[in-house]
Amino acid sequence: MRPIRLPEPPGVDGMETPEIFSGGGGAATVVRRAVLIGNGSPGAENQCLGLARALGLADNLTLYRVTRPRGGINEWLHFLPISLHKFLDQVLRKFFRNTRFAIVVQGRKPYRVPNAGSVGLSTVLEADVKKIVTVAHDTYEKEGPTLVVACGWDTISYSSLIKKVASDNVFVIQIQHPRSRLDRFDLVVTPHHDYYALTASGQQEVPRLFRRWITPQEPPGSNVVLTVGALHQADSAALRLAAIAWHDELAPLPKPLLVVNIGGPTRNCKYGVDLAKQLISSLYNVLDSCGSVRISFSRRTPWKVTDIVFKEFAGHPKVYIWDGEEPNPHMGHLAWADAFVITADSISMLSEACGTGKPVYVIGTEHCKWKFSAFQKTLRERGVVRPFTGLEDISNSWSYAPLNDAIEVATRVREVIAERGWTVG
Repeated sequence: MRPIRLPEPPGVDGMETPEIFSGGGGAATVVRRAVLIGNGSPGAENQCLGLARALGLADNLTLYRVTRPRGGINEWLHFLPISLHKFLDQVLRKFFRNTRFAIVVQGRKPYRVPNAGSVGLSTVLEADVKKIVTVAHDTYEKEGPTLVVACGWDTISYSSLIKKVASDNVFVIQIQHPRSRLDRFDLVVTPHHDYYALTASGQQEVPRLFRRWITPQEPPGSNVVLTVGALHQADSAALRLAAIAWHDELAPLPKPLLVVNIGGPTRNCKYGVDLAKQLISSLYNVLDSCGSVRISFSRRTPWKVTDIVFKEFAGHPKVYIWDGEEPNPHMGHLAWADAFVITADSISMLSEACGTGKPVYVIGTEHCKWKFSAFQKTLRERGVVRPFTGLEDISNSWSYAPLNDAIEVATRVREVIAERGWTVG
């Protein structure tokens, strides 16, 4: 019997060897997983999740969270770099242990990693650069590079260090402006209004003495991707799922459904009960043109504002006020609303609503300044929002091209990753 002769693998006689015969090198060029680093703020962590979704990595990600010491004097130390804050906390705890000042220093709140329920995940891990780098290195050959997406001031030192020590195994994206040394990251994703300081109007709002410290000082470089608003998870697929999940509760409501999202005052958008009273008056004026109204508050909403709104509309047959208990109807509201009224302070809520293509009315713009004012101006110029005056007929709809910041950023991420010879799988 003649012996069976197996064919030679491709690659002989000058032929190129396919990846399947080349020892798996191709596996190390495909990004299939993401590491997200958040700071405990739902708004920041949702931006990381939104970009991961847009890149098709939502099913293979890990969320790490940078946490600060909490309670007592720690609430006054958030201006410190996080490493210094943690070191100082350890010193104070050791020095004042078992003294009558312990509660003042340590507070009554635990120093822990909050749960991940606010961003729709079941688990969250304490941010650990060494662990992230080790996993990225050890799994590179079999699983490919790791995409690292971080958002928020406290995450900058973590993501930049990961980039520094594991640049061959990771692609690092920092969301929100890091203020300095943008070359520490592969990409920086930040809104146009973070460059407001470079405009003539922005310069006029800052005393000359402080202008050199107001960043950015230079126009964006090639590794900077500018967006209109905040990235988020409320893409078309998510809204379709939310429409199904909330169908039984929201579909039967009389139309048009007006959703009112109330945020809270910020340093650059200050208001109080005065805006609440203005909102109430305007809502009464448009109630006749509404089939139903649903109102929700954010975690930043002052009690004085929630109280006055509850007292005015509790029991009104057309108005439902969410009490803050789970499940959160936010995604259902985005899916089923016919129009929105949103306070001007919330860039995240406005970005999500403006991604639906439905009418968005804004109240409180006159209370905003600096970057918030620039953001509102951009939205108006693009025709995606209008001021809420109380003279509107909610049944008269209007539309615009929805904001798709996450999709546009994902496209740019794929382009830059391709320049390294990698792809996103």
